[in-house]
Amino acid sequence: MTNYISGDFLKSVREECKLTQKQLAFQIGVTDKAVSKWETGKGYPDITLLPDIAKQLGISVTELLSGECNRNTNKSANMRKGKFYICPVCGNVLFSTGSVTASCCGVTLIAAEPEEPNTEHYFSIEKSEDEYYVTSRHPMTKEHFISFFAAVGDNGVSIVKQYPEMNARARFKINRTRDIYAYCNKHGLFKVKVK
Repeated sequence: MTNYISGDFLKSVREECKLTQKQLAFQIGVTDKAVSKWETGKGYPDITLLPDIAKQLGISVTELLSGECNRNTNKSANMRKGKFYICPVCGNVLFSTGSVTASCCGVTLIAAEPEEPNTEHYFSIEKSEDEYYVTSRHPMTKEHFISFFAAVGDNGVSIVKQYPEMNARARFKINRTRDIYAYCNKHGLFKVKVK
């Protein structure tokens, strides 16, 4: 069986926290020999210990399992560089202005890479007074549909959820909107710059 946590990662984070193996072991109620085995790949911790290990190391369980720490180095978040993360199981949508390790329904989420709309995924954007009116002729069946439209500006993001068997449409305030996105549950994320 392969380890579900990286011994090298565990060791590097422990050392960043300026903890010895003995100190970490004491804090989570195991021996320093157990911690040594985990770090050298000769064993792995009981899954019930993961929350305690993560807490002592100042990271999340998700970071511990993924072997990646996401430190906030982006102190002045840029909305236009934000990323969408969409759960393939339940359709949950997350938006982040910096690097994250995110999971939902037991799945580690990967940032969706937007593409330019193609013929099948074209959506029209019309100005209507102080709003953008977004529509799509995309099929809206239970198996294949636009899951959401989103507008991203320099001051925020607005997401309008779409549902199968309804017309795909949304309205967004024009003020400060820079990009509009559409997400197809089968083919991914599409983006159009509006300013």
